Amino acid sequence: FAAQRHVLTYMEDAVSQLLENREDISQYGIARFFTEYFNSVRQGTHILFREFSFVQATPHNRASFLRTFWRCFRTVGKNGGKYSSICYYLLTAQEYHCLLQLLCPDFPVELTQKAARIVLMDDAMDCLMSFSDFLFAFQIQFYYSEFLESVAAIYQDLLAGKNPNTVIVPTSSSGQHRQRQPPNDCSPLDGVEASLFYQCLESLCDRSKYSCPPSALVKEMLSSAQRLTFYGFLMALAKDQGINRALGALPDKGDLFLDPAMDQELEKLVAQVSGLSISGSTSSSRDAANLPVRNSPRINSPWKPLHHRRKMDAESEGSNEETDSSEN
Repeated sequence: FAAQRHVLTYMEDAVSQLLENREDISQYGIARFFTEYFNSVRQGTHILFREFSFVQATPHNRASFLRTFWRCFRTVGKNGGKYSSICYYLLTAQEYHCLLQLLCPDFPVELTQKAARIVLMDDAMDCLMSFSDFLFAFQIQFYYSEFLESVAAIYQDLLAGKNPNTVIVPTSSSGQHRQRQPPNDCSPLDGVEASLFYQCLESLCDRSKYSCPPSALVKEMLSSAQRLTFYGFLMALAKDQGINRALGALPDKGDLFLDPAMDQELEKLVAQVSGLSISGSTSSSRDAANLPVRNSPRINSPWKPLHHRRKMDAESEGSNEETDSSEN
């Protein structure tokens, strides 16, 4: 259980944080520090402003980062709404990367570009993307990054006519591994055979120590396809709501811009700010009423607007010409 939940990772990080901030922590006690640390881990806020090596260290960290990114920037893609000043936002990959860096300053740009490529495919990387398209593509690329690297290698082998699944030939003389090599009679645009591709993915999921999408959902997703390309497969993963629910970090696409808990917090914050501004203006006006009226001398500003200066310069030039002509 401890290994599955990566308890040692969090214990090591907690001790490291304790040693780095021992002077501040000594004021309110070690027990309180550990309580607050593991409460933040449970709530998913422990990844805020942390280095990328920690953000991607565990599946829980990755899911927490995805959820935090969604909650912080969901209004970027909100179609109207109470807290959206513009009807609809479309951003480039670089702009989405800037948002990611607000939460993780050293977040690698390569991951953002790979996520954008799932959406854009053959389009230029500076094309605009909606928040929902980028978010679900980014979820697949970030959470399953090691799995997708292996999938890319499998796809290239199949495209080259190789079978990545090695077969052990049961002979006593040689324990060599041979590979079945089906004929390569398809172009890269046609992709690879979906059934053979799934067999390789199923074998990969069985032996992989990294996070993989549920093989049953992948099989169902590929069941209606005869052939597929690599980015077609990634796009299908990103759009599959069953895989999204299995991962558990983001809501369904239809509920992407709904977050009642966050909306309540925003309403409380807006009410507090409004109350402060109202009370502040009332008290300032009351104080101003109690102050004695004083006639302060009016001080002319030493500068004038640009258009006014230009007008005065033109007039002065004209007056100079008149002066010159009168002298002559």
